[in-house]
Amino acid sequence: MIFWWHRDTNSQAASPKEDPVTALSAAIDQQAERVGGRIRKLRRARGLTLVQLAALAELSHPFLSQLERGLARPSMLSLEKIARALGSSQLELMEAADDSADDPDQPSVVLVRANEGTVGPFGNGHARLLVHGKRRFHPMEFTANNLDAGEYYVHEEDEFIHVLAGTVVIDLLGQGTSTLNEGDSLYYAGGTPHRWCAVDTAGYRMFVVKEKPEIL
Repeated sequence: MIFWWHRDTNSQAASPKEDPVTALSAAIDQQAERVGGRIRKLRRARGLTLVQLAALAELSHPFLSQLERGLARPSMLSLEKIARALGSSQLELMEAADDSADDPDQPSVVLVRANEGTVGPFGNGHARLLVHGKRRFHPMEFTANNLDAGEYYVHEEDEFIHVLAGTVVIDLLGQGTSTLNEGDSLYYAGGTPHRWCAVDTAGYRMFVVKEKPEIL
């Protein structure tokens, strides 16, 4: 999948100079429209208004309005802010740009080869989606070597992780930390604040399965 992103000019601090409409906005770009539509559906599923999402993501209300209508494209930084505010990820929002995502005739069998699948940022690393189209859950291969766990992530969907290689420390807020090695698995319910990091620079690789909101 090819998707073009603009440099970040969409933070609140930059809003006086903000110009989120692309040169092609007269004819709505299909990829931008799909991503904007995904953001709008997920925002509504979370029960958020545009103003509330703008505040959570620290972006301007006019920019988000243009974005949802396919008249603007976010930078990766802006997309990360939006994804965090929605309890999602950049990769899951970018996946909406895939032509097959809006196909009403979804195949009952999906084959994804080792060199296929939408790839992009997920948490503090990168992931590859292991399925195409509208599905009930998102299986993905996640790879990272972050030694700093960073901020907690929270989303309403349940999540399952299985370590394929390396060692990772999983921190569930209020429930302690667990060190997982190759072959170990962990499941936690939606709404659980979580974060993870590597124990050394060799990093880790995990199989992650996340529920997908029914509305999407």
